[in-house]
Amino acid sequence: MAQNGSGDRVVENGFESVEHVDDHDRGLSRKGSTKLKEEEISVERVFQHLLVPSWRNQLTRRAFAVSFVLSILFSFIVMKLNLTTGIIPSLNVSAGLLGFFFVKTWTKFLEKSGMLRQPFTRQENTVIQTCVVASSGIAFSGGFGSYLFGMSEEIANQSTDTSDFKDPSLGWIIAFLFVVSFLGLFSVVPLRKIMIIDFKLTYPSGTATAHLINSFHTPQGAKLAKKQVKMLGKFFSMSFLWGFFQWFYTATDQCGFQAFPSLGLKAYENRFYFDFSAIYVGVGMICPYIINISVLLGGILSWGIMWPLIKTNEGHWYEKGLGEGNLHGIQGYRVFIAIALILGDGLYNFVKVITHTLWGLYHQIQERKRENVLPVADQDSPSSPELSYDDRRRTQLFLKDQIPTWFAVAGYVAIAAISTATLPHIFHQLKWYYIIVIYLVAPTLAFCNAYGCGLTDWSLASTYGKLAIFTIGAWAGATRGGVLAGLAACGVMMNIVSTASDLMQDFKTGYLTLASPRSMFVSQIIGTTMGCVISPSVFWIFYKAFPDLGKSTSEYPAPYAIIYRNMAILGVQGFGSLPKNCLLLCYIFFAAAVIINLFKDFLGKKGKFVPLPMAMAIPFYIGPYFAIDMCVGSLILYVWERINKAKADAFAPAVASGLICGDGIWTLPASILALAGVKPPICMKFLSRATNVKVDTFLGN
Repeated sequence: MAQNGSGDRVVENGFESVEHVDDHDRGLSRKGSTKLKEEEISVERVFQHLLVPSWRNQLTRRAFAVSFVLSILFSFIVMKLNLTTGIIPSLNVSAGLLGFFFVKTWTKFLEKSGMLRQPFTRQENTVIQTCVVASSGIAFSGGFGSYLFGMSEEIANQSTDTSDFKDPSLGWIIAFLFVVSFLGLFSVVPLRKIMIIDFKLTYPSGTATAHLINSFHTPQGAKLAKKQVKMLGKFFSMSFLWGFFQWFYTATDQCGFQAFPSLGLKAYENRFYFDFSAIYVGVGMICPYIINISVLLGGILSWGIMWPLIKTNEGHWYEKGLGEGNLHGIQGYRVFIAIALILGDGLYNFVKVITHTLWGLYHQIQERKRENVLPVADQDSPSSPELSYDDRRRTQLFLKDQIPTWFAVAGYVAIAAISTATLPHIFHQLKWYYIIVIYLVAPTLAFCNAYGCGLTDWSLASTYGKLAIFTIGAWAGATRGGVLAGLAACGVMMNIVSTASDLMQDFKTGYLTLASPRSMFVSQIIGTTMGCVISPSVFWIFYKAFPDLGKSTSEYPAPYAIIYRNMAILGVQGFGSLPKNCLLLCYIFFAAAVIINLFKDFLGKKGKFVPLPMAMAIPFYIGPYFAIDMCVGSLILYVWERINKAKADAFAPAVASGLICGDGIWTLPASILALAGVKPPICMKFLSRATNVKVDTFLGN
């Protein structure tokens, strides 16, 4: 999951992902990718005495058993984040760390009993990490918090078009994911050698994950990993128990610690409060400081300044008495200005990354021409005396287990044919010729996304999805179900380009850990298969357990569902239904997003202090309460680094992962209790003085 945020996997499996915050800005970790100098240390010489297992022996039963358990855990975490704010941090480190811990514990037990047949290797660790990220990544690219849930009647009733909807059903969701989630894997397989060997693309998240796994399997790294796992387990337990404790006080909506007016009742009315969410304190510890500050600035700008000012024009700019959730009233400004910021930021970065991609590709090809060697798939690279021992070793093994190009092409064509025949039965608005056009252009876009991700660590999956919303939605038109057609097309495109970049990241990880490309590909296939079943099942638990899912006042508002649906409506119907001056404000904020990004790039290194428009847009709709949680996480990390930076660097990711995992997994028993009709026994509600007088009077009577 550089999962993979309803924006691009920014905060969708480096920070994967988050839709919403780019991996480049979010980063796999604050350290970014670790660069090891060959003259200082040769990684492969450390492991040269170890036999590299065959690709089949890298795919063990225990690896997939552990992957299955971790996939369920991370799917709950990603789903909760999807349905609350859409900010999804990187879980690669947690997946690699927990995978190492579980299998190492397993093998030690078998070793003591004399039953160990195969030792635990870094290649097997890579297989686990790949499988888990591929599986939990479906919780992001599956659109459960964006385009897919945006099709539902619940979200349609909150939009300006209530006629075109399709309610979720476990059967069609699983069928949809199975016919669209594998195409991206086959589309870029023939390019693996060109991307990794010939062009030597960095893939920062994949490189950082590989260095992490390599370090785990050295004596010193294993010792540190044990301490990190112990720290993760401690904070996992604390976070889980805190979620359990909070549950007792949430008998009704808007009560409990999550509705504590810590900054005062007036601030609470404008959604400024600390809601004691361990999961977002953990997210704040992982996210770069600028992400957290950007989200808080966006909340202050919108809920602290703009919305109160716009409300003073009620009756002039929009009709009185429309309520908080009507898109013809104040809600319209919240939703569409957020869309303008997201589109402005997305379009700028799309043009920037595509330009960077084409320019870099041009220079790569020119360099190869000067060397009289053009990159060709499945052709061995010429040996070079300049290659280090590590590069020679890695290249030799990476090219050893080839995946035939004919197999990838045949797989893509076969799955595309099945998908073209199946999708119109799931969405009758999505005609077969729309699907063929998508599949004809998708390999090119998948290559662009995978190449750009290798250069910049940015996955623009959601941006390509938004392009599909507007193009297919406008092509279909309002009278032929353009809204649903656009949302379904978004899902098809997002799944293709997202899995393509994820696979290439994993190939880079496998290259650096000597894991076979075949084992990486098979692990991706198995992980994706798991995700196509696990993620819809997890979403279904949320959907059935929380009847108010998707409402702005719900514990799970799914903010990007309404945003994606209204993008589709804009693509089909235009801007005629917006409230007064809303379109003008949208133009202003769209332009502001572009200008801020230009300014950020113009400043170079100093640009890291400029806020990110995509992150600023997130609280425009749901409020800034989660930004306060994230800033608390940043403050904790900042103080920790000032006291003991070395210890903070070593253990902060483990602490953050424990907070995220504990609170995230608590949603499973909470959902089961809700499905069973068991409600919390207490409602801890905080009321204004005027309300308290009414209560006292009532009780006195």
